[in-house]
Amino acid sequence: MKENFWKSMLEATVDSKSSKEFADSMICIIVRYLGGDGGFVYLLDPRKNLIRLFASKNPYPDLTDRLSFSVHEGLTGWIVRTGETLVIERACYRDDRFKLVDKLVEENYEAFIGAPLKAGNEILGAFSVMKKDPRRWKKSETILMEKTGIIAGRIISNFKEADENRRKLQMLDSLSQISSTIISGKYLQEILNLIVSITAEATGSKICSIMLLDEKTGELKIKASQSLSPEYLNKPNLKVGESASGRAVLEKRPIAVPDVTRDPLYRFPDIARKEGLVSLLAVPMIIKGRVVGVINSYTDYPHEFSDEEINLLLSVAAQSAIAIENTKLMEEKIAIQEALESRKIVEKAKGILMKIRNIPEDEAYRILQKQAMDRRKSIKEIAEAIVLAAEIK
Repeated sequence: MKENFWKSMLEATVDSKSSKEFADSMICIIVRYLGGDGGFVYLLDPRKNLIRLFASKNPYPDLTDRLSFSVHEGLTGWIVRTGETLVIERACYRDDRFKLVDKLVEENYEAFIGAPLKAGNEILGAFSVMKKDPRRWKKSETILMEKTGIIAGRIISNFKEADENRRKLQMLDSLSQISSTIISGKYLQEILNLIVSITAEATGSKICSIMLLDEKTGELKIKASQSLSPEYLNKPNLKVGESASGRAVLEKRPIAVPDVTRDPLYRFPDIARKEGLVSLLAVPMIIKGRVVGVINSYTDYPHEFSDEEINLLLSVAAQSAIAIENTKLMEEKIAIQEALESRKIVEKAKGILMKIRNIPEDEAYRILQKQAMDRRKSIKEIAEAIVLAAEIK
């Protein structure tokens, strides 16, 4: 029986492509082997002293990566703090160390056995198996949990390193795509649409949006988003300093909001609830010390943005600011060229009218204006028609 357990663990190691896949397989194997009714894998975030739900068997798969609590709370927190195995045969919910988490309904379980996940001397987190009925855990089962914690901890550590390298490559690829977009010669709206799509995919955002600053009105307006929600896209403009995005522009620094539905300074909590938005990172787009807008990244679960995530969005914001500045200059140049071309056509048309009708320049221009108004065309279109007609004759 034990041989089958370790064979299954070996197969899970070989078949898994990430730490998440391995953790999902590992907790299923250990729960099945011990005859449990459920199980959890938590990983430690040492910078924030938080333990985060990473994988689960049977209950609440939708809460993985979304549920976290302090390392100083709960049975799992005790395991992570002490690095010791914890065995409870009945009424684990009455233990002084127990923390009730409403979404998990853990009070339905009687027996509990949990062990730390270790990579050498480092504690990565903890995993546990629960039973709805009282259970006298065998010594061999406790030893198995401890050995699994040591072996699985090393495997998860190796996978996390590979995951990290893969994530960095993905981020570099995303930044490369944005750089290519900037020099592609596309118009501003196309560039902004591509940037939000690439960024949302790289960061796993529920919604990613770009708001540009109108310097005349001092307002921020949504110019691009991969969201199709009319409620979100049609939000009223923001003043500089208003809400998280406005503060990011005013203070010229990233602003992170843990929960926009509860933040008193966030402008649109009702829209956020309807769209399922929770955490927000707003980063200003700055070029030559001047803010041109802000890029927003929303998650649909409570999330603390890491330094790496903030730095990624800062890089995207910097490149976006360059794209906006360069594209505006290009569009202004094109507009000037088109204005010059239009002026040449109008001057030519006026000359033709002056010659044919023997009239002064101002009267020729009034004829162009009247024809444009009567036919609901631009003066340039009327002028082009006159020039074309003259050339045909």
